[in-house]
Amino acid sequence: MEKQTANEGLAFKAFAGDRSALLAFDIDPSLKASLAGFAVEYTTPTGDTHPLVNRLTFSDTITAATTPEQRQAMYTPTTQAPLQKFHWVHYPGEIESGQYRYQATAMLFKDGSDDQIEPGPQASLEIALEPPASEHYQLGFTRGYMSSQAYATRFNNAPFEPSPPTINFDTTPYQAQYEWLGLDARRLIFQFLDEAVADDQLELDVFAYDLNEPDVLRGLANLKSRLRLFLDDSDSHIQQPGKRKPLEVDAKALLEGSAGTENVKTGHFARFAHSKVFIQRRGDTALKVLAGSANFSIRGLYVQSNNVFVFDDPETAGLYEQAFQQAWTQPLSAFATSEIAAKWFERTGAGLPNFAVSFSPHKDATDSLQRVADAIANANSSVLFAIMEIGTAGGPVADQVRGLPQRHDLFAFGTTQRLDGALKVTAAADPNSPFIPFGYLQSKVPEPFRAEVSGGSGQVIHHKFVVCDFNDANPVAFAGSSNLAGGGETANGDNLVAFSDREVATAYAVEAIQLIDHYRFRAAQHQATADAPLRLKTRREDWTRDYFDPASPRYRERALFVR
Repeated sequence: MEKQTANEGLAFKAFAGDRSALLAFDIDPSLKASLAGFAVEYTTPTGDTHPLVNRLTFSDTITAATTPEQRQAMYTPTTQAPLQKFHWVHYPGEIESGQYRYQATAMLFKDGSDDQIEPGPQASLEIALEPPASEHYQLGFTRGYMSSQAYATRFNNAPFEPSPPTINFDTTPYQAQYEWLGLDARRLIFQFLDEAVADDQLELDVFAYDLNEPDVLRGLANLKSRLRLFLDDSDSHIQQPGKRKPLEVDAKALLEGSAGTENVKTGHFARFAHSKVFIQRRGDTALKVLAGSANFSIRGLYVQSNNVFVFDDPETAGLYEQAFQQAWTQPLSAFATSEIAAKWFERTGAGLPNFAVSFSPHKDATDSLQRVADAIANANSSVLFAIMEIGTAGGPVADQVRGLPQRHDLFAFGTTQRLDGALKVTAAADPNSPFIPFGYLQSKVPEPFRAEVSGGSGQVIHHKFVVCDFNDANPVAFAGSSNLAGGGETANGDNLVAFSDREVATAYAVEAIQLIDHYRFRAAQHQATADAPLRLKTRREDWTRDYFDPASPRYRERALFVR
């Protein structure tokens, strides 16, 4: 969903994400020289009005020693400390049903002043921010902010699991953190699982890769023989000599005890059984399916950036069930030549987005990936992504992503992460941008930001999605468990969905943009040469310069979001 308005040289647009809003601004060039930034206030559906606040000001009053409580009290309304960006992603907190009213104000430097400001043109609009959903489809994201300032402030970097973790620890002390971190992805998973447990006529078929979230395991165990589990048994999930036993070994034993050994199978195709799927079934009829990028694990739900979607649609569930049955009843080596792996399956219907789904491993990676590559190649205005490092990965998608720096006609931006944890924010104008060591803010923390936790080793950007032309004529988003690499599509058990739907594409785009913004700061921090505190720029420093330079990706960003 999106809304747009304009007034007296100020353009203002909002896009709805998952309990969030991407707010975009633009101004008439005549206002550029005096623009100090943007102020925003919002009114909830029940009538409460709040200003958006900024941790950065024109003065340097915050130090690294400032406590989270003190810092919270020092947040400054954007009427005094305006946002010096042409967009902002806002999370209002607990979402209410109904319309949120946003009012944007262009804050201007006073005549003759370098840092004194006054309000200029204003514009307002209303938009609903409830989680993306239609009658038979829901989408949810994890918050993915274990390593963020917000987690440090809200939970004081509290542990999110005992040490060492087990598959059956008491999660009660961690529930507030889990609900906040897991957000709607967690809600959808537990709603789906609880429905199956509560109805003794429902059975649940599960593809799992990482599997160690204690409450998920308790729910699966409560299904007893109504569960069928296909669990990955690649090297990271089996006991290795001299190494700590993976929690999945204990999870397998637990569920073999509750469901019966005949209802738990393991395998890894040529490399990984990488899907993360729940399928509700009544007898032989599949009814509903949950899939996405989120593993049913502590890291998958509470540390990593992930997405989950639910199709309450027997035809779609039947396709996933066909893939499950193929893996359950036939040799894994036969999957790539099976009917379910041969093509994309198109689906439309009342209460559903238009979409298509593909199941791997395939005989040829282009069976699934060429569609994604073609969408990137034919993109008209933007490509946004959050994927694992492409590095030397093969396949048409990796080739197209590597070629984005040459696409000066596009706003192309995304986040990638190497296996060693180093992060990269990739811009079309900066193909050689460095990876950021995943030490966060340890050596050069600017004073307004508190040192953070990394959430342990491993991937944090765990999404696997690409969005093309989210606010153009033919938006499309690709998401699922597939890493979008040629090798994985011929070796892994995965699923990939192409959503040809504006609201779904918008939700993924908002997620991509908030990740880009979140880690842009870390990129700037890694390149810092001084420990000076961050602050807002004065009139003489001209913070708007790049946004009005046609050679800069900031220019394309400004123009794209308000189009």
